[in-house]
Amino acid sequence: MPVNAAISEALEAHVQAGDTVGCTAVVADHHGVLHQSAHGLRAAGGSEPMTLDSVFQIASMTKAIGCAALMKLVEQGRCSLDDDAGALLPDLGALPVLDGFDGEVARFRPRRRPVTLRHLATHTAGLGYEMWNPDQLRLMAQRGAKRREGGRAGLANFPFLREPGERWEYSVSIDWVGLAVEAISGRPIREFLADEILGPLGMSSTDVAPTEAMRPRMVSNHRPGEDGRLAPTPGFGEYSDGFYSMGGCMSGTAPDYARFARMILRDGELDGVRVFAPETVRAMSRNAIGDLRIRELPSALPMLTAPLQVFPGLEKTHTPVFMRMEQDVPGGRRAGTLFWAGLFNTHYWIDPASGVAAILMMQQSPFLSPPARAVFESFERAVYRELS
Repeated sequence: MPVNAAISEALEAHVQAGDTVGCTAVVADHHGVLHQSAHGLRAAGGSEPMTLDSVFQIASMTKAIGCAALMKLVEQGRCSLDDDAGALLPDLGALPVLDGFDGEVARFRPRRRPVTLRHLATHTAGLGYEMWNPDQLRLMAQRGAKRREGGRAGLANFPFLREPGERWEYSVSIDWVGLAVEAISGRPIREFLADEILGPLGMSSTDVAPTEAMRPRMVSNHRPGEDGRLAPTPGFGEYSDGFYSMGGCMSGTAPDYARFARMILRDGELDGVRVFAPETVRAMSRNAIGDLRIRELPSALPMLTAPLQVFPGLEKTHTPVFMRMEQDVPGGRRAGTLFWAGLFNTHYWIDPASGVAAILMMQQSPFLSPPARAVFESFERAVYRELS
């Protein structure tokens, strides 16, 4: 097992400092794995050590896999990113635009522009998330709605907040991407992913719901207690109506996700298996939102997430699958890097210019809290120091 001492020492120091209870990390290039390590415990106060096969709720790291499924259908000529998603998915097409509040009464109006698959995949559809949009949170509070308890029907509580194409805002739109994949392919999303992406890549410990083999290896989520120390707390519950959110339902391991990242780094092929054509990976890697840019979003639920602020001051766009850096990060990733994360502080990036991909998985809230951010930033700096 390849282990880089400097990367391991950096992560171990954060475990000892209490910034995280435990983590796993994988760094790879075109040719193979350069580093992999596990640190700390699966649960605070427990006795099980963190291991490389530990299973995390990867939350929004699901999004890249769900959007990759859509790109598989584009590659097969079965749809276009500019297809009308509202016509394909009548429930989506029927959603109104939230036009403000009259006192405690929400005011709605019809949508004026079509919403496309491209809008959904790039978070430019005009939808939102309650964690980062106060109006969305207010509407859900009035309705007594909780997103993950509603299954597919719960998406009705997420109206459009503005017209498609007006600006980038992180949202539930990838849930609709998953439903679009099902509608176009005629197959359940779990089956489609197993056949087209997870199976070919050998990602046997990644699924839309933990299998019986995965459950004993699940890592506990954590949140700071009254004393400031991280303590176990519930993570996501599981859906009960057969709906699997491509916005955030998956669980998996760092080595598994590294296989997905390496496949992208290798233009769609891994270990002799071609998952995507090179031109598809190029399309998955290009800016797909034109002059729009990723922007900071305030936190509406501070216990769950800090403000959505990633590499402030540097330009970021969105491809049909990933966030994308448009500028170099000093001491870190290069322009053209594809990246994102999960709500419980799991992270990945794919840096074609440097020829490296990296995965770091923790399991704690809030997202992007100072301690979690410190672990991730230290990991990235260590990776690029060692590369140089």
